[in-house]
Amino acid sequence: MHTVSEAAKIILNHALALGREKIPLNEALGRILGEDLVADRDFPPFDRVTMDGIAIRHEQFAQGRRNFAIKSIQAAGAPQQQLSDPAGCIEVMTGAMLPDGTDTVIQYEQLKIENSEATILAESVNFRQNIHFKGIDRKAKDCIVSKGKKMGPAEIATAATVGKSVLQVSRLPRTAIVSTGDELIGVDQTPLPHQIRSSNAFAIQALLQEQYGMKSKLFHYPDTREAIQAGLSEIFDSFDLVVLSGAVSEGKYDFVPQILQALGVEKCFHKVLQRPGKPFWFGALADKAVIFALPGNPVSAFMCACRYLLPFLSHSLSESGRGPETAVLMEKVTFNPALTYFLPVRLEFGAEGVLQAYPLPGHGSGDLANLNDADGFLELPLDSDVFLSGTAFPLHRYRN
Repeated sequence: MHTVSEAAKIILNHALALGREKIPLNEALGRILGEDLVADRDFPPFDRVTMDGIAIRHEQFAQGRRNFAIKSIQAAGAPQQQLSDPAGCIEVMTGAMLPDGTDTVIQYEQLKIENSEATILAESVNFRQNIHFKGIDRKAKDCIVSKGKKMGPAEIATAATVGKSVLQVSRLPRTAIVSTGDELIGVDQTPLPHQIRSSNAFAIQALLQEQYGMKSKLFHYPDTREAIQAGLSEIFDSFDLVVLSGAVSEGKYDFVPQILQALGVEKCFHKVLQRPGKPFWFGALADKAVIFALPGNPVSAFMCACRYLLPFLSHSLSESGRGPETAVLMEKVTFNPALTYFLPVRLEFGAEGVLQAYPLPGHGSGDLANLNDADGFLELPLDSDVFLSGTAFPLHRYRN
């Protein structure tokens, strides 16, 4: 049986080679950038006014002048004007080009304007104040966003600014999420006393969509060897990534490991020294698909998706900057089995900005409701059975 770190290493060694594709900018949120975003011109591209007011030559103020005749108005989006009379000024709007022949901007709050003349009320005016100078942020051809970055609102804005209406991004894997079990019924159905509504597939689907904008297709098969084998045989021809939930333990109806073997899937490991999620199975079908076979209990399935599936996707998509995260345990925890314990926790920031984790152990791997109160899982190592308050441990969060 593998440790958590061994299992994680094996999984990352089977990362998918997905390549890249081009998509419209308005579909890029959450995708992994496959090219550098390079400045097509200086940022900003001109000396930009940052306050509504007037633009003057500072030497005039320094020589004692306080009254300036207004010669014209420089609006944002208008071609650059020129101040020919050094004793005059030009009214300027935020975002406008700084008029040629001026070097300082005084905001309206420090002015009195009457009869087309501006009087400066401020006792001091700094040379070149209230100007965002050309190229001070980035120079033309500078890399602003490197490939491998996940596209968020700021990256979307940058792509728009440099004129990238179409972006190259990492291709997402064609993904199937499969649930098994006669006890599961549809969300819109009323369960009998011995039935429950299917939820694992929806949780995993939502997790992938939230993290990477992934679309996936859901499948469900009853607990018969024939139905599961026939269904998986078709799926393997159409999908890069297959995530199963249920039928991987040692019960009489846990057919999945034997079926995967019969279909030619290479088993990389079965069972991990962890709780929850010990029966986790992982394998690969050469040149076709990678298979995550997760336990059926909802907390087990969800935890394994957070701990193993998300890092696998990050690696496959060549994502950069997704480093490990830690949080400080805020209450003493005792866990005796020689297993890595993934403890559900509620997260808070302390007074000094330290991320704090408050235990929410719940009632076992079937306690789906407990996931609503928690924000992530704290990974407590198997080499200890007492975990003291104030100690930092790896964190796998599913809620920001």
